Amino acid sequence: MLSELTKYLGRPKLYTPSSAPFWDDEHISKRMLAAHLDPEWEAASRSHAFIDKSVEWISSILPAKDNPRLLDLGCGPGLYAERFCRKGYQVTGVDLSPRSINYARASAAKQGLEIIYFNQDYLDLSVDDPFDIAVLIYRDYGALSDTNRARILAHAYQALKPNGHLILDVFTPLQYQGKGEARTWEFKQEGFWRPGPYLCLESFHRYDDSNTFLTRYIVITDTGVDCYNIWDHTFEVDDLRRELNRAGFADVDIYGDAAGAEYQANSTIICAVAKKMTRASNEPEP
Repeated sequence: MLSELTKYLGRPKLYTPSSAPFWDDEHISKRMLAAHLDPEWEAASRSHAFIDKSVEWISSILPAKDNPRLLDLGCGPGLYAERFCRKGYQVTGVDLSPRSINYARASAAKQGLEIIYFNQDYLDLSVDDPFDIAVLIYRDYGALSDTNRARILAHAYQALKPNGHLILDVFTPLQYQGKGEARTWEFKQEGFWRPGPYLCLESFHRYDDSNTFLTRYIVITDTGVDCYNIWDHTFEVDDLRRELNRAGFADVDIYGDAAGAEYQANSTIICAVAKKMTRASNEPEP
């Protein structure tokens, strides 16, 4: 057990993956669903009041009558998808968590909402009919490695119609300004990580050269040690524009959050609304 623990105590290389499943873990997914459904707790989703504002804003700048097909990447239990559906969009949601997708399907059926849900990793996304809008909201994009960010942008590009729009939000480095590296530990009889007793060693690491930050949770039980690495790559506006441009997106409008706030120099959030560029027939796609 000690030798297993010590391999996680050093500073990990950038984007080292977790040692165990997260989104599709039976217990963790149950706690994540509860967090999603709490209207005030901004742990898995934004507050439900903010989600209402976000959907109102997106439907005002890209109304359903002109942009009917919408793809919700990382849709969770359908909090955005249901609201978009009520606004008149034809919504498809994709999420890795079976528990969240099962909840979303049951909720939509109960309310008579025609929403299509797929239980799959959006990094393996493949769609037959293109969309007018794709959304990747609540800063999922920054949790991905450089390689996987390029991968999801390529999938989003392929999934969109010409002149379709991608909407995503990320943190800026100001989110972590002044936060020092630290380690803490806590013992629980039961909690977020496990249904029974466990010790959790939490650490925070800065990778300032790449504007990337890591919150690491080492969970120790009688039966083993698991490590969960929660990465967050943050962006300056120009950096985000460059990534989107390289993937084939242009006309990138920048906002201060996913509800259309004005972007300010001291903003901790960037929301980008980017249009898929049309390409000449002989020009390669990303």
